Amino acid sequence: MPDNDKKSETQANDLRDADPVPEINDGTGHPVSRRSFVGVAAMAGASLMSSSALAQSRQQAESGRQGDNASDPGPENTTLLNLNPNSNKPPFTDTGNPAPMWYSFDITPKRLEAGGWTHQVTDQALPSSKDLAGVNMRLTAGSFRELHWHLADEWAIMLAGKARVSLMQPNGKMFIDDVETNDLWYFPAGFPHSIQGLEGDGCEFLLVFDQGNFSEDDTFLISEFLAHVPPEIVQKNMGWTRQEWDQLPATQLYIFEAELPGPLEDDKRFLGSNLETTNQYTFKMSKMPPTTTNTGGMVRVVDSGNFSVSANVAAAQVILKPGGLRELHWHPNVSEWQYWIKGKGRMTIVNAEGKARTMDFNADDVGFVPSMAGHYIENTGDEDLIFLEMFKAPRYLAVSLNEWIARMPDKMAQAHLKLPVSVIRRAPQQKNNCLPR
Repeated sequence: MPDNDKKSETQANDLRDADPVPEINDGTGHPVSRRSFVGVAAMAGASLMSSSALAQSRQQAESGRQGDNASDPGPENTTLLNLNPNSNKPPFTDTGNPAPMWYSFDITPKRLEAGGWTHQVTDQALPSSKDLAGVNMRLTAGSFRELHWHLADEWAIMLAGKARVSLMQPNGKMFIDDVETNDLWYFPAGFPHSIQGLEGDGCEFLLVFDQGNFSEDDTFLISEFLAHVPPEIVQKNMGWTRQEWDQLPATQLYIFEAELPGPLEDDKRFLGSNLETTNQYTFKMSKMPPTTTNTGGMVRVVDSGNFSVSANVAAAQVILKPGGLRELHWHPNVSEWQYWIKGKGRMTIVNAEGKARTMDFNADDVGFVPSMAGHYIENTGDEDLIFLEMFKAPRYLAVSLNEWIARMPDKMAQAHLKLPVSVIRRAPQQKNNCLPR
């Protein structure tokens, strides 16, 4: 297990010393319901209207929000409107039709099984996200996600409960561990593994895969492998007779109920010299000190710098206090895939050509920020906002707008911002990932 305390200072330096950045976004000027956002944003990508045709002066944009100009006497879904005040009637600074930036697990169908359920948000639901896809899964106590492997790397966080995870390396060594809320695991593509809910209420977790088109329905299962190999070959390979082959599952198990396992130490004892002890495929983020913290909130960064097996996925868990702000910034290497765990907030993304979109987010929502696009996240609720920032990259990188301005010589800054130097220097002079109310 990596020494989290030693790595915390290194990660804090990474957060302060990040490089220039990339990302993207979505927006319309007319009120639409939250469910309509996905379709509206998708159509925007095929629109023939140019940026100039969509452009409004600042005065026009502000006047449209006065009086009864924004009233809607026709049908409205008030439940969605109340959840999405900024999405439906965006700030006057929003312009253009950026790409889709929102979806929610709560409007995706669950695959329900005896033993749990699963549902996913891939590039079919959020076409902008080509790098990452997400799966939300629940296992009751004792139930398994069947032994399987897949084409993509798997990063995971435990959202609730406890689970036992196992993975076998190509060299025959088996890793096995128990994880609980806020713990992580990382399973490389092609490495066979399993997940089992433990005592109590089982578990729920989020899986993030480093392929936007990944589907949880397209995994390789041990049941299907054996069911589709001729029984005489199985007998040659395993020594199992035809009668024994007939007792194997004829179709996939996928998620299924089973007895609770014994103590973890018993499983490790069984493995003996075949127990993997060098590579650590789990990470106890629940015990990790914050990478940065202040009165506005805290950030924990987990990437290949402190979780060495996580070669293709970097992550940050952000906790914002009520009214707090994840400062204006961008990421210089890849797009950002978000999962909102608790609370509510809003995010504006500003892309090239001034295309900007603001949307509201709630628990169980997925956000997307294209590579290089500037953005912020604001806690608009009365409780802590908790969300994940996910990246298909080995290291976490971010560029702070405040820090960049602070490094500009006075004449350079004044020439671009058209403000007195005294005003410019009132802005924070260092990176502050979380700004207080």
